[in-house]
Amino acid sequence: MRFANYCLVLVSILFSHVILAQLPAFPGAEGFGALATGGRGGEVYTVTNLSDSGQGSFRDAVSKPNRTVVFNVSGVIRHTERIQVASNITIAGETSPGVGIVIYGVGVSFSNSKNIIVRYIRFRGSINMPRGKCTLTADDAQDIIFDHCSVQWGRWDNLHIQNSNNITMQHCIIGESIDPQRFGALLERPTNLTIHNSLWIDNTSRNPKAKAAIEYINNVVYNWGTGGGFVGGHSAADHYQDIINNYFVAGPNSNQGFFSMFSATDHVYHTGNMVDMDKDGILNGRAVADTDFVKKEGPTFIAARQHKAPVPVTITDAATAFRQVLTHAGASLQYDAVDQRLMNYAKTIGKEGAIFKTEADAGGQPDIAVTYGPKDSDADGIPDAWRSKQKLKQKSTAINPKTGYSYLEEYCHHLITERTK
Repeated sequence: MRFANYCLVLVSILFSHVILAQLPAFPGAEGFGALATGGRGGEVYTVTNLSDSGQGSFRDAVSKPNRTVVFNVSGVIRHTERIQVASNITIAGETSPGVGIVIYGVGVSFSNSKNIIVRYIRFRGSINMPRGKCTLTADDAQDIIFDHCSVQWGRWDNLHIQNSNNITMQHCIIGESIDPQRFGALLERPTNLTIHNSLWIDNTSRNPKAKAAIEYINNVVYNWGTGGGFVGGHSAADHYQDIINNYFVAGPNSNQGFFSMFSATDHVYHTGNMVDMDKDGILNGRAVADTDFVKKEGPTFIAARQHKAPVPVTITDAATAFRQVLTHAGASLQYDAVDQRLMNYAKTIGKEGAIFKTEADAGGQPDIAVTYGPKDSDADGIPDAWRSKQKLKQKSTAINPKTGYSYLEEYCHHLITERTK
């Protein structure tokens, strides 16, 4: 009997570990990166200023692994050297008060890192970056989810992901890349990549260029330029693209090539995609057909989905996705002027939008009011008032056995729920 009871307890423990191992990074996390744990249970680091370096800076916060980074300040962090993010990190941009945080300057790298959660942050490059640099890179990385982020003003591409695995980008804005290339994203040989419910806007091409094993679901591509919208891998290597229920809407700079540069080595499953080319201000597109992909040799069409993420993406029809993306994409708890301008372009459904050479041409990076968050006496990420209201006695990094999330994570989830009511 004792042995049997011991076995029952052991099985119960093992089962609970399996359940926790499958816990999404946060409620609503989907796709191949959805099981990242970030800095759960580790040190808490509070960003208290907008300096480029030093104690309390964002650069210092992400320089060491096993951290949850929270913000007690809002505003623009201007930096002149690229920022490298360590592994096992949660960047909780939702904790920033007011309009939130912009990281503006020469780009942020998640390359060679793993197990990262990033939410509600604006990443913006500038014409001051070296030629060929991207605003956000995640090369040789794994197990990362970017949620409600903005990625803009890259000088080559806004986004570069190479040789990485288990990555999600969801509810993001990838737009307004600048000279010399003005491209959206180059995806070079990532596997298990999910991009869904995101807005691709005012990039002349590569929305994205998918030399990848990717599921691309419920995105909106608006005002691509002469280089085309979604670009195939077009190389000797095999690429596997599931393209599902996206909406392609032409803008003032768009040519006819909302799909371009597919070859026989691109293995494409597509369904439910829509395209609106008439620029009349009304969402009245048509269904995408096989012939829209084929220019010369065209892709190899596949009859069934090729990718199955551990947390499947919730799929809507393309028109519903269009409405949802134009309501919630980017750091949407409170839009800043740049993101609001881009959202307003897309809402004109063809009439407005522009592809700029520099961020100054687009109006530049506006100032954001510097505000400070509520009092947090022990700097554990949970404000005193909320801790008192919840009668919370546990450490913020302790795990709630009922949910599997830390108490700090649960506070962050509460913040988002309250601000999106």
